[in-house]
Amino acid sequence: MQLSAAPYEERLTAPRSWWLISFLVGVSLALILLPFGTLPMLAGLAGGTAAAAVVASSYGSVRIRVVGDFLIAGEARIPLAALGEAEILDPEEARAWRTYKADTRAFLLLRAYIPTALRVEVTDPEDPTPYLYLSTREPERLAAALQAAEPTP
Repeated sequence: MQLSAAPYEERLTAPRSWWLISFLVGVSLALILLPFGTLPMLAGLAGGTAAAAVVASSYGSVRIRVVGDFLIAGEARIPLAALGEAEILDPEEARAWRTYKADTRAFLLLRAYIPTALRVEVTDPEDPTPYLYLSTREPERLAAALQAAEPTP
């Protein structure tokens, strides 16, 4: 049995405000190093900004992809055959599934700065994970890509 899916790829980039915060971290470090002179202050500005930018970039570099017979969400690689129905979550429902409706056994690819999400049931009886919660800016497209993954003879 061969599965195929509509191609889908999304990178969950960090919001623009995080880049401003990265610069402000550099300014803070520069102010801390100001009593030691101009060169340490400039090094603190450059080093602090660069370090904070690396952290923001790495946190925002997670990707969600449908490739062949797999859903790849961050470091997780899940066979499409193990997935059930997908539920598109609006911002209010997404918040509910992140908080009081959440199951501690669920796989969460959570980015708080993305208000919408997709909840996908895991149908594999050997997997204790009840569902996947995937933060996504385009839950309709991701659900369509997963739905297009129907078994072909």
